[in-house]
Amino acid sequence: MLKNQPLSLYIHIPWCVEKCPYCDFNSHAVKEAIPEANYVTALIADLDADITRFQLQNRPLHSIFIGGGTPSLFSADSIESILSQVLSRFEHKKDIEITLEANPGTVEADKFIGFFNAGVSRLSIGVQSFASDKLIKLGRIHNSDQAKTAAQLATMSGVTSFNLDLMHGLPNQSIENALDDLKTAISLNPSHISWYQLTIEPNTIFHSKPPKLPVDDILWEIQDQGVKLLNAAGYQQYEISAYAKPGYQCQHNLNYWQYGDYLGIGCGAHGKITLSDSNKIMRTVKVKHPKGYLDDERDFLDQLLEVDETDRPFEFMMNQLRLHSAFNTQQFEQSTGLSINTVMPIVKAAQAKELLTVESINNIDYWRVTSTGKRYLNDLLEMFL
Repeated sequence: MLKNQPLSLYIHIPWCVEKCPYCDFNSHAVKEAIPEANYVTALIADLDADITRFQLQNRPLHSIFIGGGTPSLFSADSIESILSQVLSRFEHKKDIEITLEANPGTVEADKFIGFFNAGVSRLSIGVQSFASDKLIKLGRIHNSDQAKTAAQLATMSGVTSFNLDLMHGLPNQSIENALDDLKTAISLNPSHISWYQLTIEPNTIFHSKPPKLPVDDILWEIQDQGVKLLNAAGYQQYEISAYAKPGYQCQHNLNYWQYGDYLGIGCGAHGKITLSDSNKIMRTVKVKHPKGYLDDERDFLDQLLEVDETDRPFEFMMNQLRLHSAFNTQQFEQSTGLSINTVMPIVKAAQAKELLTVESINNIDYWRVTSTGKRYLNDLLEMFL
């Protein structure tokens, strides 16, 4: 039986100072003054349209994530205006997780404190590397000292937790370079570290002019030694690229990976909503370009799609199997509206290949990705296509 899932909200702010050569997100380099006030008004109108469209008036809000682009380009007053209007429309816990992405090159001490006073409880700081040559290659506008200062300011700002975003497998990066970056991040004592491998995506500068990246053997050694470093420092890996101190997992991203629901407002934002009454799962995509999104004569919604039942098993697995935690029959059936028998032949085949393992607790089966499955995750996911 399909059941409504926890509801999160993603808010997209598309502007940044410069477009990074590896970035395939919907972001636009600032060429003139950002229309903050108009965009805030549009975001709330977009939200109200979704609330009405999907009749979400009585759904509690699980978490909020403000991403980009570079949301920290906005003033604390604008962020406070957005959050106060959003929270007035939903029931929510007093300590709801509210994350804001920040760039070390665009923030100052008073801005971090201002974001905290505006209601932000978690900062996610896009460091990517602490090596000057790597930052230049990645097109980042901050330097190593600014990155370290940003982490220190986050600690003092009052937020409950903060994350450092860090990449490895960078152009011409050695094992030692990558581990030095990680050691520096750990020394700054964030509650959460997102540590992920650089990938070359279509429609990016790196795709048209590919840099020289480390070979697979070096990448595997970086990953292996890096995980050991993080574990020794008290960070637990709970997802492919997410490491947290106990109790500091990102609740918003966990909801994504557990195939939860989320509204997406702002330029190009994606959403996914379960409608249990009609046995439907819907996906939304908003107008991508700021000019179109801010056009009063145009609808914010660009696409409204229903997820076919045949696609739901793959979507569920594509998210859930990123996690190191297990999933059970009830989670699959309530998230997809399908019987677990729909995928049992594939699950059994994955067990036979030692990509999944099963454990029975109180007569309930729990499936978990094995260490082999983590290494060959794409092969495992392809089994569910």
